[in-house]
Amino acid sequence: MVVAVRDDVAVSLRYFNQTGWTAIFNGTDTEIGRMVRVEGWDQATGTALVVDSKRGALRPVTDYEDFSHLEKAEQVVAVVPGGGWRVHWADESPGGTPLTEQVLAWLITSQGRATAITVDAHGHVEDADGADAFIPPGEERMDRIGPARRRW
Repeated sequence: MVVAVRDDVAVSLRYFNQTGWTAIFNGTDTEIGRMVRVEGWDQATGTALVVDSKRGALRPVTDYEDFSHLEKAEQVVAVVPGGGWRVHWADESPGGTPLTEQVLAWLITSQGRATAITVDAHGHVEDADGADAFIPPGEERMDRIGPARRRW
């Protein structure tokens, strides 16, 4: 399974990966600090491996002078279709007006957490963790959704 993450905006989707771990690097004089997905583990040493795009190979995190530590990430174990659900924000679109987007899919983690993934009119994919309401299939208007059904 592949989750698309746009590099031009900060989205929390980068906290999801298959190994359940993210490597944190502090940065150097020539590199900025960064978070890198752990792709696997060295069989002999047990060291976390990340992609070195300059070398085109997996490389142990301990080979980097600015490696700081590992952090737990959400490990996706399943993806479920959006099923007609929509997500609503009271003031997220340009100009602070209400915004409603389709749920493309639900990411299910090893901890049992479900995260709605939305797609906007331009095809950009993002999580909906900050949404004000989830609109079930068949509901057309926000004013018909009672407060108890608006948040999980």
